Amino acid sequence: MTATDPAPDDPGQAARRAVEAVWRIESARLIARIARLVRDVGLAEEIAQDTLVAALVQWPATGVPEDPGPWLTATAKHRAVDLLRRQQRYATKLDLLGRDVEIQQEYAEAALDDALDDHIGDDLLRLIFTAAHPVLPVQARVALTLRMVGGLTTGETARAFLVPEATVAQRIVRAKRALAAARVRFELPTPAELVDRLASVLEVVYLIFNEGYAATGGPNWSRPELCQEALRLGRLLSGLLPDEAEVHGLTALMELQASRLGARTDPQGQPVLLPDQDRRRWDRLLVRRGLAALDRAETLGGGVYTLQAAIAACHARATRAELTDWSRIAALYEVLAHLQPSPVILLNRAVAVGLADDPVRGLALADDLTRERALRDYPQLPAVRGELLARLGRADEARAEFTRAAELTRNDGERILFQRRADGLRQPTE
Repeated sequence: MTATDPAPDDPGQAARRAVEAVWRIESARLIARIARLVRDVGLAEEIAQDTLVAALVQWPATGVPEDPGPWLTATAKHRAVDLLRRQQRYATKLDLLGRDVEIQQEYAEAALDDALDDHIGDDLLRLIFTAAHPVLPVQARVALTLRMVGGLTTGETARAFLVPEATVAQRIVRAKRALAAARVRFELPTPAELVDRLASVLEVVYLIFNEGYAATGGPNWSRPELCQEALRLGRLLSGLLPDEAEVHGLTALMELQASRLGARTDPQGQPVLLPDQDRRRWDRLLVRRGLAALDRAETLGGGVYTLQAAIAACHARATRAELTDWSRIAALYEVLAHLQPSPVILLNRAVAVGLADDPVRGLALADDLTRERALRDYPQLPAVRGELLARLGRADEARAEFTRAAELTRNDGERILFQRRADGLRQPTE
């Protein structure tokens, strides 16, 4: 081998990469199946992590199995069964004697085998609804969902949300304790509970996607890996809950928004706003998937996510920015604001109204929101006001608003964008 030849791949390193890849794909199914056996998601994850360690030890020495998923499942099953047998033996020593013990043990082992043969889809749904349970704070739901369902490590989750790894680890530990303390059962919600519980699940998935699409802080304007995790969860839910309109609505929204990710930055990595994006760089496959999911959601009825997806579809269908149907977008935001009158939705409505050839009314709507406490330090509010003021020819006021937006944002790329917009409004003599 010459000095310029690449070093041969270390078999141990290759095996470790294989373990990581398989874990990302199989971990949710593995935890879900074990959780149904042990009835404790925290314990199930510990068993799954022990199985991961076993793979990291064995695969570099013996080679990656031809079918690694079943290997992990079988190993985890043996560990779970051994644990339950030990618990059973301890309990029966306290309560039972003689032949009754053997009968109970045989019955329990048969029940374990039957449980492992059940349909995995129900297990995944149970895991998703447990990880995103409303008894947990939103941040804990996000961390636990990414860990257990998304397959992200604690470090990956911490980096994604720009918080210390110890903080994420504490959130996960506290979440497991809270689930145990509240006696949250590893089961699907009843039909009466489904609407509220599903809303919590969708909220978590959407929060993950939004942080990936428009990062609240740090050097990157977007974090595509988080968008991909949220999309994976949305597609999974669409397959598991095919008759739930808002599942398809959220998936449609994420597909359509994700289609723009490649065009949201220029070759130098600088942010590019929607009107300036090269729409040829939009992912047409994601657009088609998003429009198909939107059709499905609208057929089933839909709600706030479906409305937002319909707004995203207006952009996706416009081959050029000037062809965007802002009047339809403004009308959709009117309906959305009625269903979900949040300050951010109302601000987006102001943008749509302003761009639908009525910047005076759009600015008035944005001005009304300056009294909202929730938007006091929200950089998008001055940015919207700046854009509408610029459209009205009030350059000095617009420049001041963009400067304030640049001061408020914690995202480096967004700060550059706002400052560049402010600089572009300076008079030539300044």
